[in-house]
Amino acid sequence: MSNTEAPDSLSDEAVSNERDTGDELLECLKAIASFHQHDVSSEALRAGLPLEQGKLTPSVFGRAASRAGLTARIVKSRLSGLNPALFPAILLLEPGRACVLLGLDVKQKKARVIFPELSESDVEISLDELHAGYSGEAIYVRPKFLADNASEPGVKKRRDQHWFWGVIRENRRLYRDIVLGSVAINLFAIAMPLFVLNVYDRVVPNQATETLWVLAVGIFIVLCFDLALRLMRSSFVDLAASRADVKLSSSIMAKSLGLRLEERPASTGSFTSTLQSFESVRAFIGSATILGIVDLPFVLMFAAIIALINPWLVLPVLVGIVFVLLYALAAQGKLHELSQTTWEVGAQRNSLLVESISQLENVKALRAESRIQRHWEKASAFLSKTGAQLKMVSTSVSNVAQWAQHSVAVCVIIVGVYQIIEGNLTQGGLIAAYMLSSRAMAPISQAAALLAQYHQSSTALDSLNAVMDKKVERHEGKAYVEKPSFAGNIRLEKVTLRYPNEERDALKDVSITVKAGEKVALLGRIGCGKSSLNKLVLGFYQPTSGAVLVDNVDIRQLDPLQLRRHIGYVPQDVSLFSGSLRDNIVAGGGSDRVDDDALLRAIELAGLENLVNSHPHGVDLQVGERGQALSGGQKQSVAIARALVQDPPILLLDEPTSSMDNASEEAFKANLKNVAAGKTILVVTHRTSLLSLVDRIIVMDAGKVVADGPRDTVVEALRKGQIGRAS
Repeated sequence: MSNTEAPDSLSDEAVSNERDTGDELLECLKAIASFHQHDVSSEALRAGLPLEQGKLTPSVFGRAASRAGLTARIVKSRLSGLNPALFPAILLLEPGRACVLLGLDVKQKKARVIFPELSESDVEISLDELHAGYSGEAIYVRPKFLADNASEPGVKKRRDQHWFWGVIRENRRLYRDIVLGSVAINLFAIAMPLFVLNVYDRVVPNQATETLWVLAVGIFIVLCFDLALRLMRSSFVDLAASRADVKLSSSIMAKSLGLRLEERPASTGSFTSTLQSFESVRAFIGSATILGIVDLPFVLMFAAIIALINPWLVLPVLVGIVFVLLYALAAQGKLHELSQTTWEVGAQRNSLLVESISQLENVKALRAESRIQRHWEKASAFLSKTGAQLKMVSTSVSNVAQWAQHSVAVCVIIVGVYQIIEGNLTQGGLIAAYMLSSRAMAPISQAAALLAQYHQSSTALDSLNAVMDKKVERHEGKAYVEKPSFAGNIRLEKVTLRYPNEERDALKDVSITVKAGEKVALLGRIGCGKSSLNKLVLGFYQPTSGAVLVDNVDIRQLDPLQLRRHIGYVPQDVSLFSGSLRDNIVAGGGSDRVDDDALLRAIELAGLENLVNSHPHGVDLQVGERGQALSGGQKQSVAIARALVQDPPILLLDEPTSSMDNASEEAFKANLKNVAAGKTILVVTHRTSLLSLVDRIIVMDAGKVVADGPRDTVVEALRKGQIGRAS
């Protein structure tokens, strides 16, 4: 790195202007990634993250760093307290700025830093000046340890962290404090029975009021400490659960959005039900679960103390413990069966609900209300029946545990009375044993209730594990080929594609070459593979065999997000997002910010000016859920606008005018011709009017190419019937 002059000030006006438009934290991350030879694109780092105004924030910085094969940790420290062994590090500056710290010389009061606006050039700056803008927080960034795939035999590779238990382990310090607090709380629980024992056996017979007050003050102090520890323990449990909840929810959503399309579930409703089942997992790992598990070992301590008071008194407690645990274990088989059945039927019912509401127009047009209502009521009745059975079994476990707790207390009193008559026990000892027996049975009752809930949460966790084990299209840590720009060459080499759970190939041994700037139409019967070809170019699916290359690079070596950034895609079935027209068009920019000039240009090219100008809300008009407030042609125009908003070099248009009237189609053709120069365009169409946009036609049938040549030649051959079906 070369030294350059430092800016006049951290608050320099030029720097401020750059800060307003750039993402300084992202640029700092890229600089450190480059330092560690982990080069990665900006798109790959920030795509899918919850950015603020399109910029990286410290709260999601660790997730972005992980994509570059780095780990990050935010620390609060003075500049002089930072560890030089962990440089380069990122300094968070005020207000909302950042820089990379390369070196620090406390004696000479100088620092070597990289400012994002100066690219990778490092500058020397005084510590006083740096300290004036330093927020007090820094981010250490280091490479992850990645085991080599070709490591020596016998050397164990580091296992990937489990999506659920790994997050729980991250809070182990909090759980350690919870356990320590529980130890103290359970020890304090002995104080009250001992206080009662001494009052009845020593204070009352001897009328020792002074001893009474000493004991009372002591027990009051213990109770105050007990209250403080319980409040702290509860807050720690809630904090750990909150941290885990946020991280786990984010992981589940990120996994769902990152799934490869061949891994996409067949039923959206069932998939939604699976994701919603996380609620039962979250409830199970809440305070009741943790406290019940932590308190369980102290049952033996309470039983031992009872045995010290009188050995016979501990027998009812031990019998009660064994009885409750045996009953709870005996109910596990039925609970597992009912939990699994309830989850499956609930997922099916949820699937029916989602499909019915999303296709309400079709339901009414087909007069299918009766059939759907019948399926709904059958599923509801069955779910109600199994739910009642599940609740009855789980409730019986809790009720039996509560009955056993009361029964044990009665038995302790009965045995204690006989021991008092025989002179082996005092009244104070009996009362203390009674209190301790209740304290010993309470965790057992809680454990029994947890066993009843376990199978519901276990079933939910199993279903979520199945989702989290699915393949994603972007593999964290994989080194993709960096390609910041595309010319637009597309080549398919002997490509065969078969969709999941299908018995026949959608594409069979297809080889096509499209040069940069070429305009090609894909013609053929319904289901011949035209749309599948577009989806392969986009990287939505991986070919069963063969290769898809863009600019002579296999797209499997390209980051799919970077690939799609340079492709404008208009799907055959257009579905918009709930929100404004502006939101739906700028969605075509992905994580990039789209300025108003680009927005207005896309609106003009897509023929949406009349809609925008005639509506009182203009670009902020609400399109409704899935675009239901717009006509079919208007939705297609919105899809065209978001495909063109970033002026990509490649356009994939799948029946782009199928819902448009003739006037709208002609306007679209005229606008597209104005921007088509130098762009690679693939148009899937059944409309001959769109053929004027292309100079080449490819005809497909049954997943094979049956004709490929200049437009006029192929059109003439089709007219004469000289192009046959695929053999």
